Amino acid sequence: MGTVTKIAITGGPCAGKTTALKVIRSEFSKRGFKVITIPEPATELISNGVTPWECSSSEEYQRCQMEIQLVREAMYERAARGMDYQKTLLVFDRGMLDNKCYMTDDEFARVLADLHRTEEELRANYDAVFHLVSAAKGAPEFYSTATNAIRYETLEEAAVLDDRFILAWQRHPHFHIIENKGSFDDKLQDMLQQLEEFLV
Repeated sequence: MGTVTKIAITGGPCAGKTTALKVIRSEFSKRGFKVITIPEPATELISNGVTPWECSSSEEYQRCQMEIQLVREAMYERAARGMDYQKTLLVFDRGMLDNKCYMTDDEFARVLADLHRTEEELRANYDAVFHLVSAAKGAPEFYSTATNAIRYETLEEAAVLDDRFILAWQRHPHFHIIENKGSFDDKLQDMLQQLEEFLV
């Protein structure tokens, strides 16, 4: 069996994650990887009618989301390790610690206890984490809620949330921040270069 590398793509609202996932699949498939992408559970839940503002509490919503995410991540990894490829890249649209950014510390601690997990275990489940900075920081003229049906954050809220994601992941030993420098294509190329350097 070959190697399976697990990376999480995170970032604030309107950071370009959806496009980034497509580019990673396209580019690294050409480089000999079997690329498997794992969708964000929040999009599935909210698009299908399970929303944080309609659940009994935000904490209960996050608990549901994290339970789904744990099962899904384990399922995809098991499937990947059963495939006959030399190099497999599992690309997660958001990692488990992203959920922390939508809860208080006490709420997050309770959900972790319910899931029988520690923050360190969740962080260590990914070989690397790539954070795409929100357009709200460095490219505000491109910030929009129109490209995502479940995005509702104002420019200011998006910038604050982006900082929370960075804080949640900064202790990961292979945490990469992809900033808004130049064009969006430049940002994607920066991400691809950093990912390739990590995989070498």
